[in-house]
Amino acid sequence: MSKQIIYDRIARLYDILDLPFEHFRYRPVRMEMFDGLTGDLLDAGVGTGRNFAYYPKDCTVTGIDLSPSMLGRARSRKARLGTAVELFEMNVLEMDFPDDSFDSIVSTFLFCVLDNQHQQAALEQLRRVCRPDGTIHILEYAISKNPWRAFIMKLWAPWVRYAYGAEFDRNTEQYLDVAGLELVEKQFLYKDIIKLLTVRPA
Repeated sequence: MSKQIIYDRIARLYDILDLPFEHFRYRPVRMEMFDGLTGDLLDAGVGTGRNFAYYPKDCTVTGIDLSPSMLGRARSRKARLGTAVELFEMNVLEMDFPDDSFDSIVSTFLFCVLDNQHQQAALEQLRRVCRPDGTIHILEYAISKNPWRAFIMKLWAPWVRYAYGAEFDRNTEQYLDVAGLELVEKQFLYKDIIKLLTVRPA
């Protein structure tokens, strides 16, 4: 099943299903993800617009998503919050933006959703549209080193795969070098399961 079909199917339930995680995990993580980002900003995989409340005030923000249904939810949230963001239906693997379009780029759990064979291509696209002195923040899951936490994550994995088309162990940093990107910093923002990769064009 294509990622677009998966997210069109789940869009109307997405925020409800994510609500406990949003409340207990994601809110503080989102704040940290945007720390220090400025200028023209791309939110790649904007989803239903959960990041809207955390955009830096001095940024000009563009959001893209593959799913029309998720974007519909994002547009409703934009109207409700009055968020200044331009939204486009677009595949991160084939972005229409010119080279060097953005000073800052964020992706929130996007690479958890992308299949392994698409990781490098997506990173190459982010590098292409990122200005040479720009910053890319990639937020994603990792399998915990704690045996009990890892066990729970593996129990959840089939549901996450079915509902979201996602995996906990994409290990996106292994594709950075070949995509022409440099890892500046890797830090865990929630226990040892949600990590933030700060990368830049090499």
